Amino acid sequence: MDIVKRTGAVSGPAIHALGQNKCRQWRFGARAVKHLPMRPDLLNPLFAEAGSLKGVGPGLARPLEKLALTRVRDLAYHLPDRFVTRRAIANLDEASVGENVVVALTVREHRSASGRGPYRILAEDVLGNVVALVYFGRASFTAKKQLPQGEKRWVAGRLDQFGQSLQIVHPEHVAEDSAGLIGQLNEPVYPLSDGLTQGRIHGLVEQALTHLPALPEWIEPGLLDKMGWPDWHAALLAAHKGTHEPARDRLAYDELLANSLALLLVRAANRQRTGTPLHGDGHLRAKLNLPFELTGAQKRSIAEIEGDVAQGAPMLRLLQGDVGSGKTAVALHAMLMAVESGTQAALLAPTEILARQHAETLTRMVAGTGVTITLLTGRDKGRARESILMGLLDGSIQICVGTHAIFQETVSYRNLALVVIDEQHRFGVGQRLMLTQKARRTPHCLAMTATPIPRTLTLAQYGEMDVSRLDEMPPGRQAIDTRVIAQDRLADVIDGLGRHIEKGAQAYWVCPMVRELETEDIAAAEARHAALQARFGDTVVMVHGQLRPEAKDAAMERFARGEAKVLVATTVIEVGVDVPNATLMVIEQAERFGLAQLHQLRGRVGRGSEKSTCLLLRGDALSEVGRERLALMRETQDGFRLAEEDLRLRGGGELLGTRQSGDTPFKVADFEQIARLLPLAHDDARLLMERDGGLSSPRGDAARILLYLFERDWGVQLLRGG
Repeated sequence: MDIVKRTGAVSGPAIHALGQNKCRQWRFGARAVKHLPMRPDLLNPLFAEAGSLKGVGPGLARPLEKLALTRVRDLAYHLPDRFVTRRAIANLDEASVGENVVVALTVREHRSASGRGPYRILAEDVLGNVVALVYFGRASFTAKKQLPQGEKRWVAGRLDQFGQSLQIVHPEHVAEDSAGLIGQLNEPVYPLSDGLTQGRIHGLVEQALTHLPALPEWIEPGLLDKMGWPDWHAALLAAHKGTHEPARDRLAYDELLANSLALLLVRAANRQRTGTPLHGDGHLRAKLNLPFELTGAQKRSIAEIEGDVAQGAPMLRLLQGDVGSGKTAVALHAMLMAVESGTQAALLAPTEILARQHAETLTRMVAGTGVTITLLTGRDKGRARESILMGLLDGSIQICVGTHAIFQETVSYRNLALVVIDEQHRFGVGQRLMLTQKARRTPHCLAMTATPIPRTLTLAQYGEMDVSRLDEMPPGRQAIDTRVIAQDRLADVIDGLGRHIEKGAQAYWVCPMVRELETEDIAAAEARHAALQARFGDTVVMVHGQLRPEAKDAAMERFARGEAKVLVATTVIEVGVDVPNATLMVIEQAERFGLAQLHQLRGRVGRGSEKSTCLLLRGDALSEVGRERLALMRETQDGFRLAEEDLRLRGGGELLGTRQSGDTPFKVADFEQIARLLPLAHDDARLLMERDGGLSSPRGDAARILLYLFERDWGVQLLRGG
């Protein structure tokens, strides 16, 4: 209960944390929404705590928690990264150097380490070939017990050569007979955290797999046969036993189907709700004095929004726009439609910096229209806050801009009819749904993102929404001169920064870290700020996420007013910062950022009439993929193309950089599977909802279990009656 009250937002994990075995009441402001359906009983063995497994005590709790392996289900779905394939051989002559083998050896001699040297055990095969079993550190104590002199043991490991001698460094398994290693010929290798070993995690997974219940089939039989996929139970077992692509694809498809179905349930539930039809007459929009002519894409998006909000069902639309494509102007037109209709609108931003930037920009745009806009953040206290709350309650404040504070329990609106969510990727489906609880009728929702998303992945994250796309740039937006420079030319870059400042211009300098780490050589904002301040004085300011809000605001205000010439920062400035006089962007160790982040950061310059430059400082250790990504940054400023190219380059890796990697809602499906299987899963979910009776059909009953299995049951909650 406290989770909801404190944050004012509900995500899938937060819902799970509230518990699902009992009928619950969640408080959303002054309302309560009943948690209707319970998780099916046959799934309870999978959702038992990991501590219920044999051998799991307090000592394992923390390393398991680091990997989010807190329940039996989590362990069952903790799939191997790869498999080590070994070959059983009769003698060492049958093996090649570098091969993983299982061989019977007789221990002949133990040689203690000299100084810091390794502990060596000499052993021979049936032909008398000698191999050294090499151990370092404390592992030698175990080796002495496992490999007694004169005894025969079966040893598994990688056969290598050191000088003229054969050796196996740290044998992976030692057994008294061959039967003990039969199961190790094809061994899974699992992701680990400190405190876990492959043997321990393998044992826990094996236990978890014995708890698998018999579940009904949710995949359409014709599709199952066509793809050659095993059933769910067989697929999970096979995925842990070897490289079984049909099994891995089937498990990935299950997750994609659950997500697609949940998003379609959100859409269906939204259509059942009653919104406030908005029929603005345009008198406020006609008074806007925008500094540019709207593009065709902006006009098209505004028309799509106008058509949506005129309906009885609430709008649920995503506005995708590249950096500088004019999303704010489109959002303002939407909010003025609400104000013209005698209602209120709110704009939710993920950070206070971005919220303040929006409030200032919108206030300038509506000057002369008589529209009242206010900013509300968690820092507003006392009489100032009370005044804002009264204005929202009596309707005198027509547009409210702020962070999640604008939806806290103490904040009430007279007639909230439209919500705009900026930087949508920072908020989950559950948080989008929370916004519906602040109005007598469900408000229209316009979500915006400047993070380009490949078309395929739009289905994965925003499948419940209609999509508008701003694919044109406003006239006059200049191209940014982008260059890649080696880190060893840092002194030249700093000299160039000095010349830039002398001309009266301003600059950003972005680092990947806040402060230096002893274990990694990563450029840190604090160290760079100190160095540049020593060179250029107090015209250099710094902003990062760990600063106090007051310190961040003071630095940003000095930079925005032009008093500070250089802003050193982390990626906290990647959205929402608009200083037209800043025409130089320096990104240190650019290879550590994803393409989307680089593109967003570059978009902070090029906002005025002067030519802008972006310098990408690269380190020496540049991979081929990193080199191609930086080349793409030089080649194009089309964020949507960069998103598609980044997905191609990274394949099964993270999407669009470090920050975005956690945003993808999938743990089983990799990006190659998402691109290949998601359209199929989306179509299948749509057929289930539109043709096959939805969750009320026999297959729908199985699909309901699937939703709970993958914790997409928030989709079930929204449909009346579950």
